[in-house]
Amino acid sequence: MQGKILKGIGGFYYVHAAGSGVYECRAKGIFRQQKIKPLVGDMVNIAVISEEEKTGNVEEILPRKNELFRPAVANIDLALVVFAAANPQPNLNLLDRFLVFMQMQQIPVTICFNKMELLEPQERQALAQIYSGCGYPVLFTSAKQAEGIDELRLALCGKTVAACGPSGVGKSSLTNLLQPNAGMETGELSRKISRGKQTTRHTQLVHIEGTTYLMDTPGFGSLFLPDMEKEDLGQYYTEFAPYEPQCRYVRCSHISEPDCAVKQAVAQGSVHPARYENYKQLYEELAGRKKY
Repeated sequence: MQGKILKGIGGFYYVHAAGSGVYECRAKGIFRQQKIKPLVGDMVNIAVISEEEKTGNVEEILPRKNELFRPAVANIDLALVVFAAANPQPNLNLLDRFLVFMQMQQIPVTICFNKMELLEPQERQALAQIYSGCGYPVLFTSAKQAEGIDELRLALCGKTVAACGPSGVGKSSLTNLLQPNAGMETGELSRKISRGKQTTRHTQLVHIEGTTYLMDTPGFGSLFLPDMEKEDLGQYYTEFAPYEPQCRYVRCSHISEPDCAVKQAVAQGSVHPARYENYKQLYEELAGRKKY
């Protein structure tokens, strides 16, 4: 039987098999011998031990399309980067860090600004315009008023999605609106294995419907850029690409060089100044890193 790992705790893996439910499984010892660890999001083949008790063994891990290390998860189709539209004000520098990180992993991103009820329509439009020229879809939702949920559901349909972003922006509330049983399922797992109550929060996939799964990752307020050369940062700001060929210098950093077409595009409003300011901050951060 084939399924997807929703959660792993203390050597147990909870595998969702379409049409059959969730099985509590152990992994074969051969995985330890090969130093392979099943990850949340893995597609696996399992051998059912008891259909009544929903238990089994993970027999095979199918090939992964991608793999993230923080959090440890596999086969992500889409990153849903969730920020509050207000209260707190969105940290756009942190948002850009998420975008660069996901683009380096070649994982598509949809941006979701929750708490849309706190902004006027023109304020939402101004916020969306920052990213409209970058190719990132932007959604606005209100978990409090249950608005924008149908549009969000459509954007996630048929995908395995990682919801990421800072704490307190409503990721869990949105998950519960998309799947009202999500909280109940989490509680059942905790009751079934008491150790789940005492552990730190684990990465978990929630089955929304059909082939749609959503992973609510632990929130955090900072994100270090991966090791990369500062000269490579510009390629992750896709709106720079049309202008870079017109720069005087081939390896223009778009910081201090004269006749920089990217800086001219910023001055003319073709590249949003907020994005460019974040680029400069991240560039300086990379330039200041010590190399050993």
